[in-house]
Amino acid sequence: MFDADRWQEIFSVLKKNKLRTFFTAFGVFWGIFMLVIMHGSGTGLSNAVYDDFRDMATNSVFIWPQRTTMPYKGFQRGRYYNFRNDDTEALIKNIPEIELVAPRLVARDGRGNNNVIRGIKTGAFNINGDYPAINSIDPVNLIKGRFLNEIDIKEKRKVAVIGVRVQRELFDPGEDPISQYIRIKGVFFQVIGIFQSKRSDQQADFENQSIFIPLTTLQRTYNYGDILGWYSITSKRNIPVSVVEEKAKVLLASRHNVDPRDTRAIGSFNLEKEFNKFEGLFSGIRFLIWIVGIGTLFAGVVGVSNIMLIVVKERTREIGIMRSVGATPWNIMSQVIIEAVFLTTFAGYLGLVAGVGVIEAVNYMLIKSNASSQMFRNPEVNFGIAMIALAVLVVSGAVAGMIPALRAVKVRPIDALHDE
Repeated sequence: MFDADRWQEIFSVLKKNKLRTFFTAFGVFWGIFMLVIMHGSGTGLSNAVYDDFRDMATNSVFIWPQRTTMPYKGFQRGRYYNFRNDDTEALIKNIPEIELVAPRLVARDGRGNNNVIRGIKTGAFNINGDYPAINSIDPVNLIKGRFLNEIDIKEKRKVAVIGVRVQRELFDPGEDPISQYIRIKGVFFQVIGIFQSKRSDQQADFENQSIFIPLTTLQRTYNYGDILGWYSITSKRNIPVSVVEEKAKVLLASRHNVDPRDTRAIGSFNLEKEFNKFEGLFSGIRFLIWIVGIGTLFAGVVGVSNIMLIVVKERTREIGIMRSVGATPWNIMSQVIIEAVFLTTFAGYLGLVAGVGVIEAVNYMLIKSNASSQMFRNPEVNFGIAMIALAVLVVSGAVAGMIPALRAVKVRPIDALHDE
């Protein structure tokens, strides 16, 4: 295979008809180039979508009360009800599949009014009463200080974790908010932490102007009693969250005298179900990319095979001479196969390098321009995929040369010597 004379002969054959060699190689180049471009683009699309799920517990469901649509046990339709503190205990006690439960209560009249004051600075922010578990279900990036803990909940402490936008609007540049006090709806709270949203879309702006305080403190301080707004719930490992969702709805409906048939009385959002939808979508996209890419590559390989058939036909007399002086069938076959593999691999490698170069250039421009897109982010080519593509090229080259090689060894020396 590493015979210098053989490689000199290969290069001589390929250079003999440069235009034909170029267009043959271009077919393979374009096939692998498009495969890499489509794979990188598909990765950019999936990165943008999965970024919204990043760090979130995908085995989670969110449940909230809604107006009833059916009468039940003497209650009329259209009744509105609230979840209560004892519902939390009931969920944990009666549904063993639950891993985490995080009730939340949002302070009413929170938006649109200057509900937070510090000195002469005021702002309208989102006030959320939470449990520490919420930061395991839908986490934020804690920049400084700490998040809420169980002692804050138990002792109903007046402490707050503020978003970076809250910090910018209420505190001077360079000022440390930790241990400082802010007044939320007339009540002073001590800042114990600063956070930044992990998202990069409009939801990030919403989160960054939020304030987390202990749920129990919000209930007592602002006279909400034992009312809860909604639940964030996760299931245990290897248990579909849909199981927890179904059981939780049945339990909560029973506790609040809701008709079991009233499917609209309790709202829910199953994040696991939505995540699985996207998984199926991008699995289909990846499959389609490989089908189209390999199909394009196959067309280029067929071109290589056809050209090698022509080359074999043109070299019939030469092959006859080689056979007459003692060349074995394998010598003839290997010569043709190596030519096909070399042409396919070389052209494919250039296509791979060009494709990766284009993807990296696009990614570089996106990063340098600070472009933020909810539909396309961080396109890249997986190293394993590149190696698979190279392996496909080598195999394709061997296959492309096999048919012409078999035809070459079938040539009888006596017939080849008489070929014109």
